[in-house]
Amino acid sequence: MSKATELTKEYIELTKKDLKAHTETAKEANHYIVNSTAQYHGRCVKSLYVPKIYTEREEQLFSDLVETICGIFYKVMERYEKDEAYRRLFGFEPKLEELILRKPRYKSPIPMARIDIFLNEETGDFKFCEFNTDGTSAMNEDRELNIAIKKTRAYQEMGEKYEFHTMELFDSWVETFLEIYHTCDHAVESPNIAIVDFMENATETEFEMFAKHFREHGMKAEVCEIRDLKYRDHRLYTPNGMEIDAVYRRAVTSDIMTHYNEVRDFIEAVKSDNVCLIGDFRTQIAHNKILYKILHLQETQDFLSEKERAFVKAHVPMTYSIHDKRLSVEKVLAEKNHWILKPEDSYGSKGIHAGVECEKAEWKEYFLRERENEKSTYLIQEFCTPYRSMNIDLVQGDTEFFPVYNLTGLFAYGGRFCGVYSRISKNEIISTQYSEMALPTLFAKERS
Repeated sequence: MSKATELTKEYIELTKKDLKAHTETAKEANHYIVNSTAQYHGRCVKSLYVPKIYTEREEQLFSDLVETICGIFYKVMERYEKDEAYRRLFGFEPKLEELILRKPRYKSPIPMARIDIFLNEETGDFKFCEFNTDGTSAMNEDRELNIAIKKTRAYQEMGEKYEFHTMELFDSWVETFLEIYHTCDHAVESPNIAIVDFMENATETEFEMFAKHFREHGMKAEVCEIRDLKYRDHRLYTPNGMEIDAVYRRAVTSDIMTHYNEVRDFIEAVKSDNVCLIGDFRTQIAHNKILYKILHLQETQDFLSEKERAFVKAHVPMTYSIHDKRLSVEKVLAEKNHWILKPEDSYGSKGIHAGVECEKAEWKEYFLRERENEKSTYLIQEFCTPYRSMNIDLVQGDTEFFPVYNLTGLFAYGGRFCGVYSRISKNEIISTQYSEMALPTLFAKERS
């Protein structure tokens, strides 16, 4: 048993000693969350009583993991730029490829990411779930959950023995953003920032929190609907008339390409290099799920180091295009629980079908529908069963602990590990479509 799992067990045993008292403080924490800014389109983040607890061991593991996978991303991005045959493996449409191949204006290939992993908390082994380099989110949920937990009795009692710390994700991003921006040509000391998205998809409270932190660092910052940006006289403007020096892009690439004709002013400013776009479009190389397949191909293995090849083999689930001739249809249908179907380019778990969640007939229908569709861009991937831990919903009056499945999201700013977003579910698929919840994440060490 790892130290982290020992601490979680200690937290649970402490809670069991007086469920009634802990329930009262759980309700206080929940009252805070329900009235907090941790809201998305009217939906409030839901949590349970026991937080995710890690130690220096996991912090170092996460840091090393982020450094290694980002190093691999950078090599793939460089090869994509230089090798036309390698580019064809991704199959991006010409308009997107044109945007990706623009000369970078700054020195950080992937300014922001959230790298989701399935972590075995006892052994430290892991498999990758998703690379989110576009529209990375949930920093505000993490912040609010870490405020709420301080109101609970278990946190306070454990805090007498252990020193807890959390990871700050707003000022650290502003500082990283400025560090990246100031590597651009013609950077100004205090740039005007636009945080942009298609607002029907946006996490507005989180955007406003980032804008607040930019302003506290002495900059002007506005949250903007990307369709409403205006480009004139070689400058990009917000709807309020503010000249934009740098864009913090939260609009994911797939949405931009879908609404390409509606965001032409934004596109023109970017293509003309008259605004600094931080996350530029080449982040799509890592964001698109086809990378899982491409990392295992010989074309990629040839330019990775021996250590990187072993890392990919150990931690990147085997992934195939739906039409791959190496796939045995009979085997996929017979062993449905070993597989998951994913669109190449989506977010928020849209369009995903896991064999473990399907009846045999249902799985057969999903798989064959995509397999027989010549235009389908679905991928089929090895399914990773998430690690299970125990938790309890005291707010709902539970008196027994029950198992939950875990997904660990690692925030990376400028290629450096900077925080964790911990999600759980009663189902093996951890998604808002099912019973997804989030937990505060604490890093602990014994007090001197």
